[in-house]
Amino acid sequence: MKKYKMKITVFLCGALGMILELVAARILSPYVGSSNLIWTTIIGIMLTSMSIGYWLGGKIADKKPDINILSLFILCGALFTSLIPILEAILVKPLSEMSDQLVFVAIVCSALVFGIPSFISAMVSPFAVKLEDKTHEDIGKTSGKISSLSTIGSIVGTFVGGFLLIPNLGVRMLILIVTLVLFVLSFIMFDKKDIKYCACVFVCLIALLGLNYYGKVIFEKENPDIIKDVDSEYSRIWIKNLSVGETNYKTMQVDTGLESYINQETNEMGAAYLYYYDLFDYYNKDAKSTLMIGGAAYTYPTYYLNKYQDKTIDVSEIDEKMTELAVSDFGLDIENPRLKIYHQDGRSFLNSTENKYDTILIDAFKGFNAPFELTTYEALQKAKNALNDNGMVITNIISTLEGEDDDFIKYEYATYKEVFQEVKVFRVRNVEDTDRQNLILVGFKNGKNINEEKYEEYKELLDMEITDFSSDKEIVTDHYAPIGN
Repeated sequence: MKKYKMKITVFLCGALGMILELVAARILSPYVGSSNLIWTTIIGIMLTSMSIGYWLGGKIADKKPDINILSLFILCGALFTSLIPILEAILVKPLSEMSDQLVFVAIVCSALVFGIPSFISAMVSPFAVKLEDKTHEDIGKTSGKISSLSTIGSIVGTFVGGFLLIPNLGVRMLILIVTLVLFVLSFIMFDKKDIKYCACVFVCLIALLGLNYYGKVIFEKENPDIIKDVDSEYSRIWIKNLSVGETNYKTMQVDTGLESYINQETNEMGAAYLYYYDLFDYYNKDAKSTLMIGGAAYTYPTYYLNKYQDKTIDVSEIDEKMTELAVSDFGLDIENPRLKIYHQDGRSFLNSTENKYDTILIDAFKGFNAPFELTTYEALQKAKNALNDNGMVITNIISTLEGEDDDFIKYEYATYKEVFQEVKVFRVRNVEDTDRQNLILVGFKNGKNINEEKYEEYKELLDMEITDFSSDKEIVTDHYAPIGN
């Protein structure tokens, strides 16, 4: 074991460093989102921290090539890892509330919360090279072997952490496990373990466990509205209580956005834009089948099944954990024979389905951040092909109508106009055109089969149509998508 302990340490530190990078994205996502910019920021900061760790670790190893010093560094890594839950509550959350510059918040938080553990994990490799090859005769071979072990560890950490550990254990348990693994490595690496050292190690272990527990306590104290904090394969999901005036809502938050919410007393949908999906009932009186892309808490499918007893709805929701939470917390009847769920990416489903629908509802966009693959000409062509003759696509978009942030709606409108025979735009609220708001795009495959008897029922929604909307943008394609994350 003694012969291989350095190699095992290098491998595990490489794995743990990548696991912490994945944890960083999950910890930060409810505060700054998970857009391409945020991921770029996190990766950049972690690589910067690691590069400094490699450089400084090499300098210290040259001056004091002592395995006990390396052991203490790894113990420090365990300490700073155990502080992550505390720093989330006392640093990340307040900073995100103080500033709307999400990239700035991501830079600061990545550096202060995750930078130090990454920095320390990187110090292990140059130390290992120095300790494994004191004669310098085979420095190239030793360096290559250590670098290879560290890289293999990083690869294993990426796949095991992303595919298995995070969705099955959650980030909080994973932080505790990383802390304990680093602690054990530190203990194993230390030479000459006398009684005094063992006593100190025991105190350190109690302190690390105490910090992890305190992190849980302070997080719950700072976030009393969070009912559940769940990690899935794809997202960190919060089920929260939200009070607006005298009305209490139960919400599902993914990243920074509320995906779904219901009135806790009446179980009615809280999001006004969802009622605009009912426009299919006015524009096509013979509509019987609906596909919804993006289920989240399934508040609209639940409402749809209750309101339209003669219709069916299929839902394409990539995250199976969301479906489970919809059942346990939002009243979804998963056994309803008129409901069929596909746990599949929305674009992938459109690409492969042979089903035909009267209505396709797209509700997979998260604010300005959208999965671009659902916004493109090619995606909309696939949606159009999945429609019956009088079918339509209804999409919820969050954008401004004018100003610096109007690109999303204008690019999408231009693209819809290219694909569909007729396109309509509705606003959900009467707000300024420069305000961020829910906008509803409706694309008709061919014509309309209007149900005149339903006019009064939907008049309030129909009156919100923007009749003079136009766009000078190019269409969005799979090869040109200037929107999304």
